[in-house]
Amino acid sequence: MFSTITAAPAKQSVSETIAVLSGRLNTATLLEDRRAAILGLRSFSKQYPASVASGALRSLIGSLSRDGEDVDTVKVVLETLLMLFSPNEDSPEASEEIALWLADEFTQRQENITLLLDLLDTTDFYSRLYSLQLLSHIHFARTERTEECVLVAPLGIPRLVAVLDDRREAVRDAAISLLIDLTAESVDIQKLVAFEKGFERIFEIISNEGGLVEGARVVEDCLILLANLLRLNVSNQSNVREMGFIARLAHLLRSAYKGSTDGEEVAQWAEEQRNRNIYALLALIRLFLVPGAAGTPANQIAFLNDRVLENTLQLGFTYGVDLPIRAEALAACADMIRGNARLQERFAGQEVPSPLANPAMNGQGPHSNGVPKVYVIDGLLDLILAVNSLMEFDLRMAACNCLKAYFNNHEEIRKHFLTRAIQGHKMQADELTNIFTTLLQPVPEQVTADPYRYWFAAVLMLHLVHENPTTKHLAMEVTEGDEASGEEVVTSIQTVASHLLRSVARNDDPRVIIGYLMLLLCWLFEDLDAVNDFLGEFTNLQGLIQAAVENPNGDIIVQGLSAMLIGVVYEFSTKDSPVPRAKVREMVMSRMGRDRYVDKLTRLRSYPLMRDYEILPQKLDLSLDQKLPDVYLDDTFVEFFKDNYSRIIRAIDRDPGLEISVITNGVQKGISRELVDSLRAQLEEKDRALEDFAAEKASLTSQLGQEQADHRRTKEQSASDVHRANEAVEHMRVQLGAKDHAIQNIEALVATLKQNLAKEQAEHQRSRAEAARLKTVNDGLQRAHEQELNKLAKEHRTKESQLQQQIETARREAKNKEDELTKQLEAVRREQAAKVESLQREYQAKLDALQRDHSQQVETARKTAEHETERAARRFEAEKADLKATISRMEVDLMKANKARTDGESKLKDVETHLTKTDEALSAAERKLAEAEKTIKSTGERVEELEQRLKGVREEREEVERLLKEKEDVVAEVEKTLKDKEGEMVSMRERLEGMEKEKEEAVQKAVEEIRKELETTKNNDKAEADAATGAEKAAAIEAEAAAKAAAAASEIETRLQKEKEDELTQMRKQLEKEREEAVTKAVAEAVAKAVEEAKKEAIKQVEEVKEKLDEEIKNAQSERDDLLLLFDDLEEKRQKYKEQLKKLGGEVSEDEEEEEEDEDGDGAEDD
Repeated sequence: MFSTITAAPAKQSVSETIAVLSGRLNTATLLEDRRAAILGLRSFSKQYPASVASGALRSLIGSLSRDGEDVDTVKVVLETLLMLFSPNEDSPEASEEIALWLADEFTQRQENITLLLDLLDTTDFYSRLYSLQLLSHIHFARTERTEECVLVAPLGIPRLVAVLDDRREAVRDAAISLLIDLTAESVDIQKLVAFEKGFERIFEIISNEGGLVEGARVVEDCLILLANLLRLNVSNQSNVREMGFIARLAHLLRSAYKGSTDGEEVAQWAEEQRNRNIYALLALIRLFLVPGAAGTPANQIAFLNDRVLENTLQLGFTYGVDLPIRAEALAACADMIRGNARLQERFAGQEVPSPLANPAMNGQGPHSNGVPKVYVIDGLLDLILAVNSLMEFDLRMAACNCLKAYFNNHEEIRKHFLTRAIQGHKMQADELTNIFTTLLQPVPEQVTADPYRYWFAAVLMLHLVHENPTTKHLAMEVTEGDEASGEEVVTSIQTVASHLLRSVARNDDPRVIIGYLMLLLCWLFEDLDAVNDFLGEFTNLQGLIQAAVENPNGDIIVQGLSAMLIGVVYEFSTKDSPVPRAKVREMVMSRMGRDRYVDKLTRLRSYPLMRDYEILPQKLDLSLDQKLPDVYLDDTFVEFFKDNYSRIIRAIDRDPGLEISVITNGVQKGISRELVDSLRAQLEEKDRALEDFAAEKASLTSQLGQEQADHRRTKEQSASDVHRANEAVEHMRVQLGAKDHAIQNIEALVATLKQNLAKEQAEHQRSRAEAARLKTVNDGLQRAHEQELNKLAKEHRTKESQLQQQIETARREAKNKEDELTKQLEAVRREQAAKVESLQREYQAKLDALQRDHSQQVETARKTAEHETERAARRFEAEKADLKATISRMEVDLMKANKARTDGESKLKDVETHLTKTDEALSAAERKLAEAEKTIKSTGERVEELEQRLKGVREEREEVERLLKEKEDVVAEVEKTLKDKEGEMVSMRERLEGMEKEKEEAVQKAVEEIRKELETTKNNDKAEADAATGAEKAAAIEAEAAAKAAAAASEIETRLQKEKEDELTQMRKQLEKEREEAVTKAVAEAVAKAVEEAKKEAIKQVEEVKEKLDEEIKNAQSERDDLLLLFDDLEEKRQKYKEQLKKLGGEVSEDEEEEEEDEDGDGAEDD
């Protein structure tokens, strides 16, 4: 009976069960079956997340779309997905990579994120809550991709913001949490949330939750969300400002400090949450007040108008509020007034509760209104200087920062505050809270008990005098001691230095010493009077060097700041200082040395408290059990130190003779190092210029001496030539008297011959010039033609070679690309075939193994084998689908490769098209070359025409003369520039002008003598010839002198020539009428002036003229040739004088030369 009972079925493993459930979820047609499968998967999600995700993740996501209308199914699916994101810690499959895998599955497909956002449109509680939580998990794993998907999704942000109106707290809080994550970095999401009335909804939630005082964690989350929306977002800040939400912030602040003093007992957790809410609101306010931001000034004004500043200030001074909140409130007040003159001026008029009046101590209780009010500046000073409590350090630090913001960039406020402090110090009023009294009259017991009191006083004083000459001068005028009572008067700087050295000697707290050092550094920097005041007491420098070298504490900051103060004193000291600049350097080098000086500054620069100041919190850290916080430096001083570190470290290397120049209140003090360097450079440049000028002067002097020697030789030669000419004139004058009759007969013939000869010579010269010019033009045209041909041929060859290279390059590139594409295609095909083959072999092997296992176990485990076969078949189908996807991707890659090949072929066609265009360009170039050859032929024909047209040469000659004139103008400009640069040439030219005047006088004397001779011999025919000959020689001499004397001499020559022509014309008329009488007078005049024997010889020659006519004609012709030779010699000398005159700076134009030639020709015609 029992033999018929079959064996119990084998127990399923977890993986098998998950696989069965996943398959059921995929294949079930009934909703109840699918829901049952999902419930089964949910039971495994916490312990086996990897197995469930690998087998059913896509099916679970798909069921959200397929069964989205069924609320129960959606709830189970979302719960399962959430469990996958947060599995059990003891799960064997728990891993951070699972969350990344799940997030990738959602974010890689936009429709998955859109599906979750669509669930927000339903009213179901779990659908909304779980979808928001699921989005938070996905965003945490893949932040950027999730933000992109939410932005792209239709109405993604509006639907998220709309969830804030949900009355169910869990859903609303989940939406707030998700929006906080989404708006942390994305500016676009921040703007969209603000556009969807996010600010109104957030403030409404805060109001409904009871504000800052009664609100729970959701209020803090709302404030964090507001902070994300406003951080560095000017547009959102502007929206908050313009929509009136600043007033709501003020209302929240007002309720905060009023609620803190109502005396009601609250639970500790509620009080902690209230404080967190208030602190978050203050942090939110400070986001509006980023220094240097574009919207900060407008935000500051809005906070003033809506009384945010007043409420924040009251919160900072409200007794009973936690100290961190009060410190943050004062920090917010500092940000509200910093850099805004209007708010700084109105800030001082605010009244606050006195920090020194504790209501509880007076028995009045927190409800009392009897707390005295003080002005905010006095209240801040009370907090800074009168409160001595380690727990209140952050509050004192915030109050100090508030006062520094009050001073910031407002010179009038600094001056007013300092003046009030000086007056209070002199009147000995408010000694406890007066910074001058605190610094100048320290109490040793208080120094030990509260070192930060003196540190804060030094920091405030530092901000008053930093980079402000006016306040520095006011502070320097404060003195200690009554001179009328016989006490020694000590200046404020010397007093501070004395307290500094005394603190070092007493080994006081380093914070006090560092405060004094920071103050003195900012006070003495770039203030020569302050440095001299400091050096007025010799022991100050000695003690400072000792503090830097022999400090018993060995504090790096104290030693480094002492070394820097020594460098500042040396940098801005002068030779007139009480301790001269050289003496200061000598003391530093002898007692400290350069290496130790540099080492102290370098160690301070690399010290963590200085190097990492910007990242270290300047607050009290209670967790470290500190007696005093590690706050030693001020932010402004750290910036000052780092800006001037390199300058001060190099100061010790500067020569004591070089003093720094400082401009204070528009007055320059000291010697400018830059000015000294510039003056030295100018002096060196002038020395070089003087040396060059001296060398040039010596060269010009030698040249002038040479020119003067040449001029003397030329003058002597000219004098000898003139003397010979005068002798020849006298001789000819005697002979012409005898040859008058013969000259009358041949006068017309000689004049005609001269005219013909002159014309022949002029025509010959013009013909030669024209021929030479035409030859030059022809040669130039031929050379230009040859160059043009060579250039065109070279360009043609170059372009042809370039085009050939481009063609070859393009063909090679196209071929290479085609080969590369072919290789890629073959590689892709081979790879695809290999993959397909390997997969087929793998699956075939698996099938064979399964079949063998199936045949072996068919009798013992039929059901198990069938199940395994079914699962293997499903896996095979999935892998087959994956293989198909892979094949499809391969086909896509193949299509891309074919497309790339097609693109390569198109590019090859483009290259061929380019080659075709290149051939066309070559043909066009050949056509242009043919046209150029035709142009060259036409140019040759034109040259032949130009050779035939000789008349056109005259116009070209005029052009050449114009160019010569332009060149002479250029030469004149160059000479003018030389005149400006060479001042000493003026004296030389004055000497030359004197010499030219002497020449003019000599010429005028010669002309006067000739005139006298012409007047005495005007009726004598023989005297006419003598006068004409003398006039020609005088004209030659006059032309020579005019060439040397430039323009003035040429004008005299022209005028004399005209007078000569007029006189010769009159003489001709008189000679025709009275020939015989003129002969007798000429003979008598010649006898009177010359020797008696010359008279007799002339009379005999006149009587024998007719007999010796032929002989006299020959003699006259020979004498005429002699005169022509003499005239040629004179012309050559005149040309030499003209060249010498050009060398000396004179000008001789071509027009003057032509006029002289015309005058010489007229003289020849008259002869």
